[in-house]
Amino acid sequence: MPDNIPDQDYRRIEALIASDASPVGIDAKKTHVLILHKLNEIERRLDAIEQKQK
Repeated sequence: MPDNIPDQDYRRIEALIASDASPVGIDAKKTHVLILHKLNEIERRLDAIEQKQK
């Protein structure tokens, strides 16, 4: 994954996962849910692409 995330996207993601209650500054549960959700979206898109190629 490229590490040149646009500043606006970076700040939006940072705001979504931030947590003052966490010693590391992020809400780990929310972070994992967002990652898993995005992976599911990617999987669905790949499935659709594979179906078109058959």
